[in-house]
Amino acid sequence: MKILLTGANGYIGMRLLPRLLELGHQVVCAVRDEKRFSIDASVRTQITVVEVDFLKTGGLDNLPKDIDVAYYLIHSMASSTSNFDQMEAQAAKNFNAHMAKTQVEQVIYLSGIVNEEKLSKHLSSRKNVEDILYQGTYNLTVLRAGIIVGSGSSSFEIIRDLCEKLPFMITPKWVLTKTQPIAIRDIIQFLTGVLRKKETYNQSFDIGGPDVLTYKDMLKQYAMVRGFKNWIFTVPVMTPKLSSYWLYFVTSTSYKLAINLVDSMKMEVVASDNRLQQLLNIETLRYPEAIDRAFKKIAQNQVVSSWKDSIASGQIKEGLQKYIQVPKYGVLVDKQSKAAKNPSQTLENIWKIGGETGWYYGNWLWKIRGFLDKVNGGPGLRRGRTHVDKLFPGDALDFWRVLLADKKAKRLLLFAEMRLPGEAWLEFRIDEDNILHQTATFRPKGLRGRLYWFSVLPFHYFIFGGMIRNLVKS
Repeated sequence: MKILLTGANGYIGMRLLPRLLELGHQVVCAVRDEKRFSIDASVRTQITVVEVDFLKTGGLDNLPKDIDVAYYLIHSMASSTSNFDQMEAQAAKNFNAHMAKTQVEQVIYLSGIVNEEKLSKHLSSRKNVEDILYQGTYNLTVLRAGIIVGSGSSSFEIIRDLCEKLPFMITPKWVLTKTQPIAIRDIIQFLTGVLRKKETYNQSFDIGGPDVLTYKDMLKQYAMVRGFKNWIFTVPVMTPKLSSYWLYFVTSTSYKLAINLVDSMKMEVVASDNRLQQLLNIETLRYPEAIDRAFKKIAQNQVVSSWKDSIASGQIKEGLQKYIQVPKYGVLVDKQSKAAKNPSQTLENIWKIGGETGWYYGNWLWKIRGFLDKVNGGPGLRRGRTHVDKLFPGDALDFWRVLLADKKAKRLLLFAEMRLPGEAWLEFRIDEDNILHQTATFRPKGLRGRLYWFSVLPFHYFIFGGMIRNLVKS
């Protein structure tokens, strides 16, 4: 059947796509920016990609009209602390308007579990979107999930950061709130299991794993799976704002996402029934199994998608194309070149830069810069990278964003998402004479930007010089 997959380059969409192809479906992927659709060339030949922004009415006619089923996986929580609910509502209304022009029979929406009358802004927005989608001209199937556990999920990464970095934790009282985590593997089983299943039409189902746990339980069981102990002390004095700062500074999450997560973590999220699990005959993974499975994927370098690669998690809001042309005028440049005796190895070194590998010289200085960036509200270095040796346009790379990653052309272009009084690019390119050109370009904003550049110039001399020397080493 022909399936429209919205949010195809999001965390869930990237996991769902290969499974839909395995099942033999024809998939149309709807993305806001085709340039940052991080899929292998072999997969791209099997799908149709359509560039569309559901926040805008223009461009929706690019979507096909002969679709049978559509997945609605559009969320805006990481992009705003104030009006993400309005954005999500508008996207749902625009989606409905276009679906009315198609022959779509079923729409499948992944939402959040709703247990309480007074909902967090995040859960209230998900419920509002659900109500809007029920007004559509199709049969709606809603799957309501709580915490999703899997390699690259925001929940898993936050738990990992907290447990691995803080053996002793003084936590706010929301860690005693109950939730029902579910493995990403099971989410995909449910999403594909309801395809064209008429018993699920025009119904909402709660889905969850077999364990009902507090967030404190989740932290302690994570430590148990990893083979160490942690000590957690709960205090009633941490306000939501303090809790958000706590998550922001200790974990890799953005401040906007931290605020919205803390707001939701105060609400109990437990599945009220398991009708769908029985209908589809799905045996869900227990929480420790989901954690263990996530680490196996990480160990095998098989992390398919990560929340931090979402453009909404960074500074770029208007697509990569706006920044891909590096300016030549009104800029300050640090350019270094060095012969690469083994250009293939040099290219591999470039493709492994950042994350666990580091920046090849003065890593302690990079860490200081990352800490200062975090203090000033930037992403810092904690985002790391999704893959050890693969890079795609749109990927987060510490406090950079990948604009272009072309191994055939031997060129990598990064854009800075750190807090700066200007805009910065970092480019690596190996030419036909096997010379590595490393160029840092900075477009300052006023006098403050220029003062910043000249204040860090001495550090650039050592850092960029050392970096290119180590990159060309065999």
